[in-house]
Amino acid sequence: MGGFERYLTLWVGLCIVAGVVLGKVAPGLARSLDAMSIDVNGAPVISIPIAVCLFLMMYPIMVKIDFGEVFRAGRALKPLSLTLLINWGIKPFTMYAIALFFLGTLFLGVIGPDATDLIKPPLGSDLAVGAEYGSGKVVLIDGVKMLEVPLWRSYLAGCILLGIAPCTAMVLVWGYLAKGNDGHTLFMVAINSLVMLVFYGVLGGFLLGVGKLPVPWQALLLSISVYVALPLVAGFLTRRWILATKGEAWFRETFLHYLTPITITALLMTLVLLFSFKGETIIENPLTILWIAIPLTLQTLLIFAVGFGLSKLFGLTYENAAPTAMIGASNHFEVAIATATMLYGLSSGAALATVVGVLIEVPLMLALVKFCLATRSWFPHQNNLAATDSPMVHADPTLETTS
Repeated sequence: MGGFERYLTLWVGLCIVAGVVLGKVAPGLARSLDAMSIDVNGAPVISIPIAVCLFLMMYPIMVKIDFGEVFRAGRALKPLSLTLLINWGIKPFTMYAIALFFLGTLFLGVIGPDATDLIKPPLGSDLAVGAEYGSGKVVLIDGVKMLEVPLWRSYLAGCILLGIAPCTAMVLVWGYLAKGNDGHTLFMVAINSLVMLVFYGVLGGFLLGVGKLPVPWQALLLSISVYVALPLVAGFLTRRWILATKGEAWFRETFLHYLTPITITALLMTLVLLFSFKGETIIENPLTILWIAIPLTLQTLLIFAVGFGLSKLFGLTYENAAPTAMIGASNHFEVAIATATMLYGLSSGAALATVVGVLIEVPLMLALVKFCLATRSWFPHQNNLAATDSPMVHADPTLETTS
């Protein structure tokens, strides 16, 4: 590995600090960049600066994928079944339990048992002032009906929205950095995107206790189109054109050599942007961020451990085990933020909780990538198995390292 990749942890730390400082010393610039977004029903779904960075992260990964292997990856039933079980049968419920224990019991004293939050009334409701709805009460604020609820419950709602939204974009970066099977990762991204359209509203409504949660169809489809489909199509067309005109040798030995650093550079730029957008919030509410970050962090580590452990138990190869564990551990925070804003309001505790999910996602998942790479010897590898047993995406020779 080159010096740049070897000291990635240092660059991540410096970028986080730089982002917070930038948000504090130049809040106007940070707010202007943060305001550059595509909104759906008044909720910011696509941050244009982040979308540009994500495209630069995803494009090199998509170019390297042999898309014929993606279809063959679908025949590997063990990783497919395990990923669906973790994402939809385990993760939403562990998120609810962990957040409820920490926010509703352990941290209730520091959050404030009497602290309240003002959120939007339920969609389509026409409740009278003074009426009770769940744990909240309808109040009139500046002529607008709002629902006054315990603050910790608002934070809990945001955590739940993160728990029911498995990642369908950034996980491609985590799997790529961990040297996993990109074909399996991309296939599971497609499956999760489809399953979310059905289970997101059902599980969310059940765990939030508000009946059937409205499914943010536009937000889901828009985010998947921008964050996944766009770099996917660009990568497929680029690969096809280069292989047809320049040949595979030039593609692997020349083109990929210059493309490799782009993903890491774009990832670091994303960190600077994310933390600059919320620099003032972090500095003004450090303890609030901490109380929410602790259960979210524990949930991420738990789900990763479950995915990694079950992958080992079921005999998965490392190339499938790493992305299987990471798909469950990471969250689709763009959809979670959009839903929290749509349901509860931009200034609600639920929206803040989803933002905390954004802030811890990148550094935490990078740490798990390092853990995966350090434990590769725990699993069998695809190059030691027959191709029919475990389909493998062609590796990028510029990234090969010895075990």
